[in-house]
Formats: sequence, C-alpha cells, structure tokens
Amino acid sequence: MFHLKFFTAWTNSESKKLSSKMAGWGLLVLAIYCFIAFFTPLFIEIGIVPDGQLGLDSPMYAAPSFEHWCGTDRLGRDVCVRTMQGTTVALQVVFIAVSFAVLLGVPIGIFSGFVGGITDRILVLLMDTLYTVPVLLLSVVIAFLLGRGILNAALALCVVYIPQYFRVVRNQTAQVKTELYIEAAKSMGAGSFWIMRKYLLKNVIVSIPVLLTLNAADAVLVLGGLGFLGLGLPETIPEWGSDLNMALDAVPIGIWWTALYPGIAMFGLVISLSLIGEALEGLLGERSNFLEN
Repeated sequence: MFHLKFFTAWTNSESKKLSSKMAGWGLLVLAIYCFIAFFTPLFIEIGIVPDGQLGLDSPMYAAPSFEHWCGTDRLGRDVCVRTMQGTTVALQVVFIAVSFAVLLGVPIGIFSGFVGGITDRILVLLMDTLYTVPVLLLSVVIAFLLGRGILNAALALCVVYIPQYFRVVRNQTAQVKTELYIEAAKSMGAGSFWIMRKYLLKNVIVSIPVLLTLNAADAVLVLGGLGFLGLGLPETIPEWGSDLNMALDAVPIGIWWTALYPGIAMFGLVISLSLIGEALEGLLGERSNFLEN
C-alpha cells in the first residue's frame, strides 16, 4: 500500500511538471506569434520591412537570400513578410471567432440547461444537428454564403464552435441546478437570471479555457482550409491557406520555400495552442481529483 501511494504521488508530481512545461512552451511560442502579429503592421508602415502585397520590383521565385530571407513567390512578393502578415490575420480571425462562440454558446447553454422542458429539447436538437456536421464542411458552406472577408470568415468559424460550448455548459448546468444551494436560492425568492449569473456561471465556466484553446488551434487549421479553397479572405489580404494554394504549382518544380514557411507558421501556432490546451486540461483534472479526495 505504501509503494502504491508513493507511486501515485510521484506520477501526479511528474504529470504536474509536464503540464507546467507544456504550458510554458506553449505560452512562449504564442507570445512570439502575438509579438509578430502586433509589430508587423508597424514595421511595414515605417518602412522597416516591405509590404507583402508589393513585389513587382523583385524577381519571381527568388531563392531565400539576405535580401529576401524566405524567398519570393510567383509575383515577386516577399514570402517572409507575407507569412508575418498572415500571423496578424490568423490571430484576428481566430480571436473574433472564438470570442463570439463563447459569448453565444455559454449563455445559451446555461439558459437551456436551467430552464429545461420543450425549450431545452429544441435547443439541444438544433445544436446536435450543427454538431454532427463536419467542421470544415459547415465552415465551407457558411463562408460560401457569406462571402470572403475577415468578419465573414470569423462568423463562419463561430457558428461551427457554438454547439461545442453549448453542449459542455448545458450538461454541467443540468447537474449543478439540482444542488441544494440552488434550491435554497429559489426558496428565498431569487430570480432565474440572478441564479444563472451568480451561481451557475462560475461553476460551469471552469472547463471553458481548455475548450477555448483547443478550438482556437482547430480554427487556425479550418481558416487555412478555407483560404486554400479560396473561400477565406480576399486576395488583397495575406493568408497562409491561400499562399499554400498558390504554392501548389511551384513545389513540383523545386520552389519549396513558398509552401514551407506558411506551413511552418501554421503548424507552430496550432502546436502552441494545443500545448496550452492540453496543459490546462491536465491541471484542471488534477484539481478536480484533489477536490474529490
């Protein structure tokens, strides 16, 4: 028994250290992306780096060099600058999409789980229908209907993730609303809105950060898929997915740099967000186990 307890304690300690390291590396990489996203427009405006949309004075498909660190594309545009500008656009779209999804999905989930009845059944049916549709397919349909643009792409991603927040929050609300302190609040005359805001929200919001970071990572990939299909952002806005699409014709003839750097940028952002999400999930899981014991 002693050895089992010792092994369990050692395992929990190592798991906590791993979660902390994952969170640290994820936050470091994400901070680098945020720095690039914030300062790239300023660098372009003051002339430190060229505009990624302007490249007529540069040779087409120039290999990486001191002048163009990541080479140029078929229009002579600097791949490095376009990749940096794509970071700004990706973070903007993902932030708007995930924020809207949380602001809509969480309140609707709390309301549905607390009210119950026919209203709950209708909302569950609607959200389950949206949830069963593949993420990329639903995003493609919505983006096709709305058209290309930063806000439209964010709305297309937002609709995809609302059901996930609804399902998580609704299920937790349905469990929490049966607790004695909720019944006591009702017996003392507390209104439904006050109970949802005062008691339910702070109890169901705990798992949202994990889902938020994982959805943000997934949104980066979906946004890249929309751009690759030509349904994401206008051609005047640098975006990783559209750059990868344009690189398709260049890769077979040995022009590898037009696809490599946007792909690495997308991969790095997804990995950083995934590390943060997995670390948060591990830390919250240890916290719940501690409270249960």
